[in-house]
Formats: sequence, C-alpha cells, structure tokens
Amino acid sequence: MTMTSLAPTKRRRLLPKLNPKRVLDLGLVVLILLAVWPVLAIVAGLVAITSRGPVFFVQTRVGLYGRSFRMLKFRSMYQDAEARRDQLIEQSERDGVCFKLKSDPRVTPVGQFIRRWSLDELPQLFNVLKGDMSLVGPRPALPQEVAAYPAKAHGRHSVLPGITGLWQVSGRADIGFDEMIALDLAYARHVSVLTDIQIMFRTFRAVLSGRGAY
Repeated sequence: MTMTSLAPTKRRRLLPKLNPKRVLDLGLVVLILLAVWPVLAIVAGLVAITSRGPVFFVQTRVGLYGRSFRMLKFRSMYQDAEARRDQLIEQSERDGVCFKLKSDPRVTPVGQFIRRWSLDELPQLFNVLKGDMSLVGPRPALPQEVAAYPAKAHGRHSVLPGITGLWQVSGRADIGFDEMIALDLAYARHVSVLTDIQIMFRTFRAVLSGRGAY
C-alpha cells in the first residue's frame, strides 16, 4: 500500500465530527444575541437600579455526566436570597426535591416581571456558547437537589442541560418532580435536531401563556 493511498484516510480522520445539535445551538445563539442585545441591556439596567447587588446571579448547577458548571441568570431576587432559602424550604409548593414557591418573598418586583417573561434566563445564551448548556435539554439542577435524586433521575444528565425543554413547554413549575424526570428521560432517549426545533416553537407559546412561571 502506498503513502498516497493512505493520505485521504488520514485527512478524513483529522476532520472533527460535526454534531448537528451543537451546530444548531451555535448558529441560533449568535442570531438570538444579535436580535436581543437591546433587551439584555435594558434588563441589566433595571436590575442594577432597582435593588442592591450584582446584575448577574451566578450559581453552581449540575450538567452533562454530573459535572458542575457556573450558570448565569439575571438576578431576580434580593441579595440575601440564598441565606433565606432554608427558612422557606418547608413551604415549597412543588412535590419532590425541587424547591418552588409562587409568592416567594425573596423575588424583587423587577424579578417578578423578568421571571414571568423568562427574561432572567437570557444570560444562559453565553453558557450555550461556552458549551456547558444547549438551547434545549433538561433544566440543570442544584447540587443539593441532585444529591437527593433517586437512581433513575440521574439519566437526565446523559445530555447537555438546556435553557428550554419538555418540562418548560409542558407547564414548568406546575409539573411535579416525577413527571419532570419522566419528560427529561424521554427527551434524553430521543434527542434530535427536529425535536429541538419543535420544542423551541412550543417555547414561545409557553412563555406567552405564563403557566408555571414563578
């Protein structure tokens, strides 16, 4: 066998394998950022001038294969929110290990508005650019929540966490923990670009309805 006959094979092996989901993520994130940068600037300004504290809230979440990463959000709560969490956890209005409270006293007035329209999640577009998240996937959970998961729930970590997903378009916080896990596992078993596109379209309707947005 000659060196010439080997060359094309070597070149093919050196080319990176393109992941269609990742290509979709990167292409759409660039377009979205170009379209919404004025919204990002306005929300950042409102958060900064209406309550004390940083504009962004950076929190450790659990992502692909159980690895931790730093997730970005616009700060929607008062600065002492994390310290007050333990005082409120028994009042959670959602079944399972995930804490949710409709009338959470830690949420600022601006925070209520940006949560209602999911604007607090926009900085996670930069998490997608970095590769810690995808546009579509299971929502990344807190480490203390993951520590309390039943064994089957860890299957949701077999794919990148997302800004939106089946949970969001099915009712968000109105969906119980067990149903959320079932939706996430179903998504993880059938990941595809077509599924992601369908979920993105359904996301617009979910945001407009406001169901479970708290």
